[in-house]
Amino acid sequence: MYDIAMPNARLTAIVPTFNEEANIQDCLERLTFADEILVADSFSTDRTLEIARGFNARIIQREYSYSASQKNWAIPQARHEWILVCDADERVTDELKREVKGVLSGGAKHVGYSMPRANYFLGKRIRHCGWSPERDRNVRLFMRDNSRYEDKEVHADVICGGSVGRLNSPLVHHSFRTFEQYISKMNRYTTWAAKDLVNTGRSVSILDLIFRPPMTFLKMYFLQAGFLDGIHGLILSSASSFYTFTKYVKAWLLCRAAD
Repeated sequence: MYDIAMPNARLTAIVPTFNEEANIQDCLERLTFADEILVADSFSTDRTLEIARGFNARIIQREYSYSASQKNWAIPQARHEWILVCDADERVTDELKREVKGVLSGGAKHVGYSMPRANYFLGKRIRHCGWSPERDRNVRLFMRDNSRYEDKEVHADVICGGSVGRLNSPLVHHSFRTFEQYISKMNRYTTWAAKDLVNTGRSVSILDLIFRPPMTFLKMYFLQAGFLDGIHGLILSSASSFYTFTKYVKAWLLCRAAD
């Protein structure tokens, strides 16, 4: 076990990938300050690995099941005691890099650090809809040997074996550049989210299908001021409402199949 107060600690940046040639170069260019770049690839068939090798990244490969499982498989394989997880569609800003380096060079006070995310949707920065940096904060910097993602198929958080500090500079997240990407990912994520819901033992009723989708829209578009994001806020709130509907339909079908 490493001493969290150890100054000049070394860092491994973990980047999960599958066919990310459109994103990977910009992502890795922002991670060259790490002592190691570890690309956890799911057998990409495009130029992802060729580009990664140009950054001297170490590449490990495994069939993809779901995000938390893939990351938990990669974490123990890192060579250094501190981990920074960065998806291929995310970018570490200069300000965030300085904060991370400051934590590691001066001696960390916590075993993990959360950071806000600045989210983009269809090319526009989303400042409301619950997607603001103040509302979207994730633990991405943590110690290798006592931190893991919770075993959920979607939206899993990092569980740290100690205190968690806060960084102030946001991680830039280009979530969906096209609506086709959103639809494709939504189909996968609603399947995983439905399984997680059913695994909690929760039943799904017609009231869930009637009320939860419009409540998602009302919350994001009005209560969280998504209307201030213009048409992008309208599209995101509407799409999220359909995401909710799809998740509960799939959960209802799983419950029905189990009866």
